[in-house]
Amino acid sequence: MDGQLIAFTGVAAGMVAMPGADFAVVVRSALDSRRAGVAAAVGVAGGLLVHTALAVAGLAAVLVAVPALFGAVQLLGGVYLLYLGARALAAAVRRPAATADPTAGPAAGTPADGGHPAALLGTAQSLRQGFLANVLNPKAPVLFLSLLPQFVPAGQPALPRTLLLATMVVALALVWFPAVALLVDRLGTWLRRPQVARALEATTGALLTVLGGVLLVEVALA
Repeated sequence: MDGQLIAFTGVAAGMVAMPGADFAVVVRSALDSRRAGVAAAVGVAGGLLVHTALAVAGLAAVLVAVPALFGAVQLLGGVYLLYLGARALAAAVRRPAATADPTAGPAAGTPADGGHPAALLGTAQSLRQGFLANVLNPKAPVLFLSLLPQFVPAGQPALPRTLLLATMVVALALVWFPAVALLVDRLGTWLRRPQVARALEATTGALLTVLGGVLLVEVALA
């Protein structure tokens, strides 16, 4: 049994499950529909795939080593998170104060998504939001560069082992984030109640706005 591999699985699982922009985007999308939530989750995993591929290819080291390039990614990431946060906050304000009985089926003529109201976000849009929220996260290359080498045993070829570890991170993301989306959808009847939906939408919007603001402040102070 590879003890280092077991240890990495635990560390990577904690890293993937840690609440942050990815989590907020998936929850925000899943509030609209199950399909949108799962699409955002797959998008997040796609962003992680890009980061892991860059780490394996050694390009992440270039990104970290070039301050101007790193700052540009940080700026884009901050602006995009602010954009998503503003959209979520605006959606919270626009949500009606009262709705029809949440236990009832969709209204006549309203398309359904697994028995729930039709998604406000298209699948492609949710996929794009999840992907961009993750791929524009400038912390990810630093994290991968500092984490992956610690779990490559001495004397073993670095590339195959790094590729295995990177694949595990993506696989964990493909399990965790769709599970979050499905859980939100499962609790949809309660979460889509007007007061609860507004509060959750406002919370995710505030979280995304704060995370985006932090990135921009770091760029300004760099």
